[in-house]
Amino acid sequence: MGRRSRGRRLQQQQRPEDAEDGAEGGGKRGEAGWEGGYPEIVKENKLFEHYYQELKIVPEGEWGQFMDALREPLPATLRITGYKRYPEELAWHTNLSRKILRKSPQLEKFHQFLVSETESGNISRQEAVSMIPPLLLNVRPHHKILDMCAAPGSKTTQLIEMLHADMNVPFPEGFVIANDVDNKRCYLLVHQAKRLSSPCIMVVNHDASSIPRLQIDVDGRKEILFYDRILCDVPCSGDGTMRKNIDVWKKWTTLNSLQLHGLQLRIATRGAEQLAAGGRMVYSTCSLNPIEDEAVIASLLEKSEGALELADVSDELPGLKWMPGITQWKVMTKDGQWFTDWDTVPHSRHTQIRPTMFPPKDPEKLQAMHLERCLRILPHHQNTGGFFVAVLVKKSSMPWNKRQPKLQGKSAETRESTQLSPAGPAEGKPADPSKLESPSFTGTGDTEIAHAAEDLENNGNKKDGVCGPPPSKKMKLFGFKEDPFVFIPEDDPLFPPIEKFYALAPSFPRMNLLTRTTEGKKRQLYMVSKELRNVLLNNSEKMKVINTGIKVWCRNNSGEEFDCAFRLAQEGIYTLYPFINSRIITVSMEDVKILLTQENPFFRKLSSETYSQAKDLAKGSIVLKYEPDSANPDALQCPIVLCGWRGKASIRTFVPKNERLHYLRMMGLEVLGEKKKEGVILTNESAASTGQPENEVPEGQRAGEPNSPDAEEANSPDVTAGCDPAGVHPPR
Repeated sequence: MGRRSRGRRLQQQQRPEDAEDGAEGGGKRGEAGWEGGYPEIVKENKLFEHYYQELKIVPEGEWGQFMDALREPLPATLRITGYKRYPEELAWHTNLSRKILRKSPQLEKFHQFLVSETESGNISRQEAVSMIPPLLLNVRPHHKILDMCAAPGSKTTQLIEMLHADMNVPFPEGFVIANDVDNKRCYLLVHQAKRLSSPCIMVVNHDASSIPRLQIDVDGRKEILFYDRILCDVPCSGDGTMRKNIDVWKKWTTLNSLQLHGLQLRIATRGAEQLAAGGRMVYSTCSLNPIEDEAVIASLLEKSEGALELADVSDELPGLKWMPGITQWKVMTKDGQWFTDWDTVPHSRHTQIRPTMFPPKDPEKLQAMHLERCLRILPHHQNTGGFFVAVLVKKSSMPWNKRQPKLQGKSAETRESTQLSPAGPAEGKPADPSKLESPSFTGTGDTEIAHAAEDLENNGNKKDGVCGPPPSKKMKLFGFKEDPFVFIPEDDPLFPPIEKFYALAPSFPRMNLLTRTTEGKKRQLYMVSKELRNVLLNNSEKMKVINTGIKVWCRNNSGEEFDCAFRLAQEGIYTLYPFINSRIITVSMEDVKILLTQENPFFRKLSSETYSQAKDLAKGSIVLKYEPDSANPDALQCPIVLCGWRGKASIRTFVPKNERLHYLRMMGLEVLGEKKKEGVILTNESAASTGQPENEVPEGQRAGEPNSPDAEEANSPDVTAGCDPAGVHPPR
């Protein structure tokens, strides 16, 4: 029971720099209103101060400033979704704490704005130091990226943004595989990634210290997938987050670091194994403790025997203040006992303290490691949290991957799969100290693994194009059972009507379409990049995929009545739009305002240009495109693509609420509220008009006849104007 309790405690501390806005402190709510909130926690920990003063991680004369900064609330920071480096006015630092932002009545509208824009994927509320590791990865659109401990996903979204640096390329060559050991946190990760609507992201659920080695098909040959970039943001004790996670003041002890060191080293080792030669891996923690920082890096460098080296990134983030990594440190137990090297540790402590926790004894070897190239960010230097980052470059294969394989009558694939047993510690749980320094490798060459995996696949009964969850005997996994990923076959009769209805370009990658069911009607169609399709088809037996792809089409509830049974989904419209050559209506900015603020505006409410384009179209899904007018600087100067529906006498949009609010804000409209029954959005332009919506008779309907489907939809109390509701019949 004690071990499980420790595991839960440590898991709650995983990467807390990205955690949700939570309560700052415990206890019952006080009488002090929004400013007070919770009883004040005493921000004192004598053991913490003694430990870090002894290690001298803070420059002489700055200790008082360091402690004062730790006792101040962490300022709120946010990042605007963009594809350039930060700052450059895309990351913003406020002088307000998160609690003030949430509770202050004067900031209520600003807070609502932040929540809405975050949901629509236009900003990310992310701690400043948390933005550093993805920037140091130096990602390019063709890179294959692994995020080993990704949840809750703010760094993952940065990586996705970097892949899509060129907005004119809907399918970058690269991709992000985002992993987390916690099944529930994987769904938080999916939610974060979905905001960016990328076909190049896959979320998987594995223990990062034994994440399976994947394979891909290259010109008909099976080859091991090595990643160009790996983000290794490991679970840590989190003492750099004291400014927002105030409980750390009470709970801090060196025991957390001692327990996590082995797990951190195994995760970093596994990452280094899967890194391509010439690739870059960033190791980061939100801990200031050298046991979790320099000790892990030094041990990894030592066991790599020259295959890895620390990169000098001192000039890559100009303006960032940081301290170089330290080369000497000591180990302290939770009761305050110090050890300077492994030889002085009594045998009774060997299960708690391991030799990899100490700096190398050989001065030449220590100097060659260049540990000073590590970056430690201290809170008082730039009013941030505490953080540690090290950038590793791989020069050649890890030494154990160069050795001749020893099969001993057991296939390489089988041996590799045995590592995936949950008996090993998972992220956030105390490590088994007896195994801390053992690397997670099989001693098997890459070629042997590829051949063994290919044989296993050829002998199996896998259906073509079906990527289901792994068999229970192969890998003991916990959490929800996922639906399979089924690629649409070339001869599937489902696709030709879609292709004809939307006049899809011949270059449309139809092979990348998938669904999540093998039986019955296909309700949703998703799309992935061809590189992720390759990964999915060649590794369905190895990995547990939680989610991948973006939704591009949804089946109409009464789709058989129309020429095409599938309508466009707003989530994937920017990916699909370059391939669509039909059913596109160009609209003006005034049209966009009407379409986003009224439930089912009749044709005559729209401009004559829009009506002339819509009147000859058959009923069904349409694309509404706004092109900026450079001659009118007061008009919105960025293009907008919306999914809509051409009904009998009206047009409506299928746009999620927060995305709709985003577009209205961009056009200078402040949303004041909603009249749900009438399907009208009140803005600062429409507030003066308080009359009821007109009871118009649409063309083709005589007085006294039952309402047309358009009118029925417009009067539906369950549909919000402009939203993309699940399960709602589109107007006909």
